[in-house]
Amino acid sequence: MPSFSKRALTAPAALAALGLVLTACGSKVSDTSASAGTPASSCVDTSGDTIKVGSLNSLSGTMAISEVTVRDSIALAVEEINNAGGVLGKQIEIVAEDGASEPTVFAEKAEKLISSDCVAAVFGGWTSSSRKAMLPVFEDSGALLYYPVQYEGLEDSPNIFYTGATTNQQIVPALDYLKEKGVKSLYLVGSDYVFPQTANRIIKAYAEANGIEIKGEDYTPLGSTDFSTIVNKVRTADADAVFNTLNGDSNVAFFREYSNVGLTAADMPVISVSIAEEEVGGIGAQNIAGQLTAWNYYQSVDSPENKTFVDAYKAKYGADKPTSDPMEAAYTSVYLWKNTVEKADSFAVADIQAAADGVSFQAPEGLVTIDGANHHIAKTARIGEIREDGLIYTVWESDGPIQPDPYLESYDWAAGLSGSGS
Repeated sequence: MPSFSKRALTAPAALAALGLVLTACGSKVSDTSASAGTPASSCVDTSGDTIKVGSLNSLSGTMAISEVTVRDSIALAVEEINNAGGVLGKQIEIVAEDGASEPTVFAEKAEKLISSDCVAAVFGGWTSSSRKAMLPVFEDSGALLYYPVQYEGLEDSPNIFYTGATTNQQIVPALDYLKEKGVKSLYLVGSDYVFPQTANRIIKAYAEANGIEIKGEDYTPLGSTDFSTIVNKVRTADADAVFNTLNGDSNVAFFREYSNVGLTAADMPVISVSIAEEEVGGIGAQNIAGQLTAWNYYQSVDSPENKTFVDAYKAKYGADKPTSDPMEAAYTSVYLWKNTVEKADSFAVADIQAAADGVSFQAPEGLVTIDGANHHIAKTARIGEIREDGLIYTVWESDGPIQPDPYLESYDWAAGLSGSGS
């Protein structure tokens, strides 16, 4: 078994107040909780021809603009795997739940999926607040969550597989790219919750070490739609670029206001880490063309695996439906679970944890491989430019997959950040 840092177990005080004391039901597959070393029972039923998994995404609320398509890509992967014979000879059955863009709902639905629906694994979550709310649920019950979205790092858990980018695979490459382009000042705009706040602490540490001035920093609640004051502050600050960590449909309002006041990518470029192809459609390509994003995958990635993925997604959901990084990471996570189960020859959590290191998948984004020491995966970093056709095209990419470094231990300027996470 890999050795995990206990830093992952320190959740925010607000989440601790949830008072979640959760247990699994039944006893058909026995596991041991890797986080605390205490026995945990599982009610996962492996006696039949099917195996249940959970899909937990925001199908309502401010995050639905992003998460509905993640749910769809999970379903696509399951359909493909079932058509190819399933996992260990069993067909996968999805139990879908709505996290409703509320961390407490995510925690409640996760507990239901584990203890009532008896799923073998759960795929989903988006915001870091939702992940942190679910983390004690999965650790206390000895269950598995596959989390598909880029995040702020500074965390690892034996009960979570992080299939989106961690900081050194997205935020740091984005900052390196801006520095290479001569950016000397930044304005930080984000939603008011865990990911943007922690990401901006990392960005400020990088900026201080690299001679970049932070001209301003503003947060707004998730779902905010009035950006007139913030955009005016951004315009008058006259920074070289904006680093955007807004999430959900707030991005629509922000970029429309940005365009309304006459700001363009040529005047003051914005680099975003939570805008993908489906959000571009909601914002309107005319309002965001020329702006930058940092991800690991775009629909425009040129590979046989991606062509197969894009064609299959569009055939199932519509020719006008784009693919995006979180969708691809969610799709990939189902295959990584399948490959790990088959390597372990078991659906038991402890067996999956023990077998995970080195499990790989030739994903639409390229080769990805699980690091068993921290349950993150090696991923290729890409900077993209949004074009008028609504797609994002790679303008820079790393030389192959970057090994995950969730605590930024390889960067001197990041010393001390991991002890002050929110």
